[in-house]
Amino acid sequence: MFFRPCIDIHNGKVKQIVGSSLRDENSSAQANFVSEKSAACYAEMYKNDNIKGGHIIMLNKAGSEHYEATRSQALSALSAYPYGMQIGGGINAQNAGEFIDAGASHVIVTSYVFSGGRFNAEHLNELVKAVGREHVVLDLSCKKRDGKYYVVTDRWQKFTELELTKETLLSLSAYADEFLIHAADVEGKKSGIDEDVLNILSGCPELTITYAGGVKSYEDIETIRRKGNINVTVGSALDIFGGSLSYKELVRKYR
Repeated sequence: MFFRPCIDIHNGKVKQIVGSSLRDENSSAQANFVSEKSAACYAEMYKNDNIKGGHIIMLNKAGSEHYEATRSQALSALSAYPYGMQIGGGINAQNAGEFIDAGASHVIVTSYVFSGGRFNAEHLNELVKAVGREHVVLDLSCKKRDGKYYVVTDRWQKFTELELTKETLLSLSAYADEFLIHAADVEGKKSGIDEDVLNILSGCPELTITYAGGVKSYEDIETIRRKGNINVTVGSALDIFGGSLSYKELVRKYR
């Protein structure tokens, strides 16, 4: 298990938000933490600590009022740590190459590969053709409904028909180098991890998967480690984002 850092950008600011509160209307979200530092400052710190594979997420919808400010912050972070971080948020086959050229190691995609809530293999094939499977991360972030976990899109606001299962992950691994899974029901709440989601992910030890959502303690991180080959992202609980867990300690133990 490795610690994977994050830079979430909303309305042009580095933030930690409650995932379930994010709304496109008025670009609103409940924030746990709003940083005075730029995205590039965090990227430089991750570079100096030699932590690779973290993700930058642009949380504004493309074309919305604050999108360009958010995109500018994201590009500055990629420039500060070339090919050390992944980027997601509004990625499609047409713009993915621009972000790879700007310094992203991978592009992270969810919404583009779903149409009307259904998986769109044509779009995913177009993305792979544009940048190569080795540069693609599929974000299959999920929420629970009727006792099962379904992939959610559009900044975790819309349910799809795709259930998150071991079989789903193994099938889609032909198109992606890695997977990023936010347990969106607990994302940003510092209320504890979603072990049911982790149990699904632990069934695929041969895949590279990063889990995010709800981490509040070192015990949570150790639980994830014991599940097997699952990397972890910690956001709101980290001291660099106003929480109590030591970033330096996680770097020391899980880099």
